[in-house]
Amino acid sequence: MTAGRRAVLGVLAGGLLAGCAGQKKDTDTSAASSGPQGTGPAPAPQASGATPSTTSAATRPTVTRAQVVARYGHSVPHTWGFDAPGVVHSLPATKKEIALTFDACGGPGGNGFDRELIDFLRTRHVPATLFINSRWIDANPAEFHRLAAEPQFEIANHGTRHRPLSVTGRSAYGIPGTRSAGEVYDEIAGNRAKLTRLLGAPPRWFRSGTAYCDDVAARIVQDLGERFVSFSVNGDGGATFTHGQVHETVAAAPGGSIVICHMNHPEGGTAQGIASAVPHLLATGHRFVRLSDALHA
Repeated sequence: MTAGRRAVLGVLAGGLLAGCAGQKKDTDTSAASSGPQGTGPAPAPQASGATPSTTSAATRPTVTRAQVVARYGHSVPHTWGFDAPGVVHSLPATKKEIALTFDACGGPGGNGFDRELIDFLRTRHVPATLFINSRWIDANPAEFHRLAAEPQFEIANHGTRHRPLSVTGRSAYGIPGTRSAGEVYDEIAGNRAKLTRLLGAPPRWFRSGTAYCDDVAARIVQDLGERFVSFSVNGDGGATFTHGQVHETVAAAPGGSIVICHMNHPEGGTAQGIASAVPHLLATGHRFVRLSDALHA
């Protein structure tokens, strides 16, 4: 782990992703998701979140809850936090590509929609991966369907109840985690089934509530045909940063970064910060990609 990444995780351990839980205020690596960014035409239509490969999660055998419990019910985890075997933190560093990811957490205090942020991404044709919780979909059905129909946005799984992913009930930022292998399955599979029904294809990527997981839970994510995605740059501090802080943090993101921000807190500084950071990054030769454009599933 690099010194820079340790610094990022150290800051986050102080609680900067707590806002993700709801503030007290109530592919194929050659695939391109868009044309020239900033001024170019909108990308050609394709199924949002769909997997182009014939060996995708859509063709993998279904894993049942009973199978997961039998396989992992007595497993003892050895890690807890943002790191576990198989967890994705960054893109290949050989290109000046950056993946913007935005969480929509749902639930009490987290059902908002940052229209200014999404409209900016639409206007500038900036692709992004949207990690959407089941509760947010239920609260914003029209907005979800519009986002799912736009090929510049890839829809990913942000869980059913927005829980930290644990097989022993560990919590993060005071948010209780899942308590068993069966509950881990429920957290992943509930929203996976909803997204599969709505999108016509299963999601490829998963991020838990608060982005915390243990190593056993991370293996369960893989067994269900998804990959756990963490981050390397905390762009908006769990929707607590001012627009100036968002700009400073995101504009400094190096090539290969996976940036985490939020799209469910329009009262925060995320939209303005992203709107000023994106032109800076484009001017310095970076380009934006969805996760599926840069990573193999």
